[in-house]
Amino acid sequence: MEPVEINAGEYYLRAFRRDDRIDDVPALVAAFADEDTRRYMPRMGLHNEAAAEVFVEYLSVGWRYEQRVSWAVCDATTAEVLAGVVIRDLDLQFGLGEITCWTQPAHRGRGVLTTALNSTLAFAFGGLGVHRVAYRHAVSNKPSQRVAEKCGFTLEGRLRDEAIVDDQREDMLLWSRLATDPAPERLR
Repeated sequence: MEPVEINAGEYYLRAFRRDDRIDDVPALVAAFADEDTRRYMPRMGLHNEAAAEVFVEYLSVGWRYEQRVSWAVCDATTAEVLAGVVIRDLDLQFGLGEITCWTQPAHRGRGVLTTALNSTLAFAFGGLGVHRVAYRHAVSNKPSQRVAEKCGFTLEGRLRDEAIVDDQREDMLLWSRLATDPAPERLR
């Protein structure tokens, strides 16, 4: 499938790119240079420009083969990349996927990710026919918990010792949202 763009009001969601017009690699490197992002997303491994370039291609291939869909969440006026959302492990036959997301440090706590995630979920449920989307995060990652709550996810359980945070094993919380769940109220 071709990448889908989403108008989310003050935010514009588009595919991650690296071409002669748009280069998202520096924004990815900056986001993953942040201590909290590295702490909670160590598996991403986006430590340098080369890794970020491979990641952009990986996301592009995901669209092509319907394995994952992803968006750079951009300011609608300046086009600055504020956040990223990926629905990975996409299984359109069974209607399943799992969210991975992050926000640029300077834009945390402003509702960027909540707005973007609700928009991408609306597309997943309505446009792709996905039925269930999972979301998981380390227990200590309270901002991720607030995003899950604000986006209408239901807490399903605790995955013991699934994460490594600061070189220590930590439990993850598992959430889900179904296409049949009521849409959350717009919260800021």
